[in-house]
Amino acid sequence: MMEYLIPSVSAPTAHTKCAQMASIVPLFSLLSLFLCCVLAKKDMKVAPLTNWADHRDRSLQSNHVFSVLRYGAYGDGRHDDTKALSKAWAAACSSLNPSTVLIPKGKKCLTKHVTFFGPCKSSIKLMIEGTLVAPPKRSYWIEDTIRHWILFRSVRGLTVTGGGTIDGNGKFWWQNSCKVNTKLPCRQAPTALTFYSCTNLKVNNLEVLNSQQIHISMERCSDVRMSRLSIRAPSTSPNTDGIHIAHSKDVKVMDCAIKTGDDCMSIEDGTENLHVKNIVCGPGHGISIGSLGDRNSQAQVANITIDGVRLHDTANGARIKTWQGGRGYAKNIVFKNMIMDNVRNPIIIDQNYCDSATPCNKQKVAVEVSNLLFKNIRGTSASREAIKLSCSKAVPCHGIALHNVRLTLKRGGGDAKSTCQNAKWRKLGTVMPQPCSLND
Repeated sequence: MMEYLIPSVSAPTAHTKCAQMASIVPLFSLLSLFLCCVLAKKDMKVAPLTNWADHRDRSLQSNHVFSVLRYGAYGDGRHDDTKALSKAWAAACSSLNPSTVLIPKGKKCLTKHVTFFGPCKSSIKLMIEGTLVAPPKRSYWIEDTIRHWILFRSVRGLTVTGGGTIDGNGKFWWQNSCKVNTKLPCRQAPTALTFYSCTNLKVNNLEVLNSQQIHISMERCSDVRMSRLSIRAPSTSPNTDGIHIAHSKDVKVMDCAIKTGDDCMSIEDGTENLHVKNIVCGPGHGISIGSLGDRNSQAQVANITIDGVRLHDTANGARIKTWQGGRGYAKNIVFKNMIMDNVRNPIIIDQNYCDSATPCNKQKVAVEVSNLLFKNIRGTSASREAIKLSCSKAVPCHGIALHNVRLTLKRGGGDAKSTCQNAKWRKLGTVMPQPCSLND
């Protein structure tokens, strides 16, 4: 319990003495006031602070912490707090001192689409101690902003943290997705948390739940640190990738637990210098690099390390997928120290990826996949085909190394197998299942 000082009720009090002194010696009123404070302190005792919430909020405000409650937020999860959140951000962003926007613990702020614009005049922190929750109906969104719920744009020196929750309230969106009900038209849905063109970014110690679509998206960002995130949605929720990274460089993702209905992590075009460490993934679609080169586009992905990942009950484990007809490269990629538990495709390269209602025509060009290492990977496969290297005839995969890989079939019924097409690779140490022909 916080405490503060109040004068005792014993008589005569120091304040009475002080008043008497000031009346006797008016020429020395300033000195009298000083002596008053000194004497009063001697007669003070400790008592409980009865209005801690208001006192704390005033204190935070004076220390460059901008609570949304000071800007009209209800914090009850029912009233719209979008304007209050925007006002608090604007005030903090315009401060010359490092500032914090606070969603207090125990408060639930309902917010529609909101964009937090930068650059700010100093570093800024969004401290989510309570909960940010999205409205439950599509009618709260307008078409111009429907792809994003909470968007940070062009912010330098941003930290998002606090130990609280970001709840996308996505159930309505999933029920009305064309991937759940094929009779419905395919429509866009919001990404819960988007960082666009942000630098020196930290995102940590948060729970992100039930996003309408992707949970966290990072686009055109640099110098990023993400850690201690819990990302959760039902395994049946469509397109709910945990962390999506594109056109970003110098990124570290560490110590996260991700359970979704799609990729735990999707790593796409323009990603460079990414290091992922200590991730628990599942259920979901695993960790995917790609898809790359869709609609005959140019793709460039390089210097990716995935280190220390445990996957359970996922569709894929270590996956690279590219479209035929694309151009560019995916190179210098390491998957290592991974444990697979009942994973359908533990190791898979697919240069013939096609996510289309109609068959994809064969193309004479492809995204070049090269310099890959799969090292210290073990566990169980849910399918007989534990290793699948399906590469392009036009642009074969090359420079692939499998080093100490041991994958077995989950439920007996024989040994796991591997298949290779147009893949140039080599093995180091033990590799099980028994590899297909080298350089096939």
